[in-house]
Amino acid sequence: MRRRSKRPTRPVSEAAFLAAYDPRSFERPSVAVDVALISALGGKLSTLVLERTEHPFRGRFVLPGGFLGMKESPECAASRVLESKCGLSGVFLEQLYTFGSPDRDPRTRVLSVAHYALVDHARFTDAAARSKSAAPAYIEVPWEGETGGPVEIQGMTGKPLPLGFDHADILGMAVKRLRGKLNYAPIGFQLLPRKFTLLALQRVHETIFGRPLNKDSFRRRMLASGDLKATGESQKDVDHRPAELYRFSRRSAV
Repeated sequence: MRRRSKRPTRPVSEAAFLAAYDPRSFERPSVAVDVALISALGGKLSTLVLERTEHPFRGRFVLPGGFLGMKESPECAASRVLESKCGLSGVFLEQLYTFGSPDRDPRTRVLSVAHYALVDHARFTDAAARSKSAAPAYIEVPWEGETGGPVEIQGMTGKPLPLGFDHADILGMAVKRLRGKLNYAPIGFQLLPRKFTLLALQRVHETIFGRPLNKDSFRRRMLASGDLKATGESQKDVDHRPAELYRFSRRSAV
């Protein structure tokens, strides 16, 4: 008996496919953003944290964060979190890493698209003073160079502040990223006011690296980099010889 040939299947249009698609067919994790805000304050790296008032990790400190909206990009969500919880906008903000350990949040499966933000000490101090929930803390880095790993934080009085979730790892990753990028990307300028001295720039680099730098070689390297432009101005109201002021010569990274 002669077999009948099968008729070719009529292709389904994309509109029809999407109309019939059921997103409940697959499990979906929740997605959050967390922001490691970093500044250089008093020769130490500093950040802003919030004390949790609910479980899980009630009583511990966490980075500013929140869940990603269905119509938000991670960058927009990070900016929203930074403004709503720290009162900061228009700062350097960059995606850091996606933290996705299955047990990082005991409530449910939550991925965190972590970002880091950089701000000068004046705006950092002002944000800390105005915020009703965010508290400043010093970052204590227990490793050298770009070894990487979790870090610890201390309150302004030196009291250790326990971190919740995996935020010690997020902060550690942010410090590692800063140390890795500092020699080839001018991100150190984001931790300074618009006009600054060479000594202030050196102090920022030393704070990030966690070690002293040779003043003469640092000065030569910075002046030869093309990143600096003299303003023609000098410091005012200082009890020593006024130092020349510089500014970042390129377009802002913000």
